[in-house]
Amino acid sequence: MNTPAPLDPAAIVDEFLRLVMIPDPQSASRFTTPDIRIRFTGNREMHAPGDTSAFNAKRYAWVKKKIERTETVAGGTPEATVVYSLGTLYGAWPDGTAFEGNRYVDRYVVSHGLIVQMDVWNDSAEWLLVRAGLAVL
Repeated sequence: MNTPAPLDPAAIVDEFLRLVMIPDPQSASRFTTPDIRIRFTGNREMHAPGDTSAFNAKRYAWVKKKIERTETVAGGTPEATVVYSLGTLYGAWPDGTAFEGNRYVDRYVVSHGLIVQMDVWNDSAEWLLVRAGLAVL
């Protein structure tokens, strides 16, 4: 019997992100544990991929990630492997104004083929401050 080889941690993260960006958070949940720990921008706690999609639907008219690279930290084990996804966001603000080049860094912990932790950082807050006239880049 041929059992498919499990995806490597970087491939798991890439497929998870592909599904989240559709957005299809329900399918993306196949790659997470039920008790996933998510810390989104602003240190917001979330508990499922659908929470992140709902937050993004309020912040943006639409948003996607241009993944520039996915990095797996050396020394990972089946119990815990750290994976980073780095790139830029592009999309439109709620008023329809397009944007691109908004940097992001996501950090994932993958355990036995499932994402158990996700931390998300990006430049959106700074960009929103500039749009409000409260900062200059």
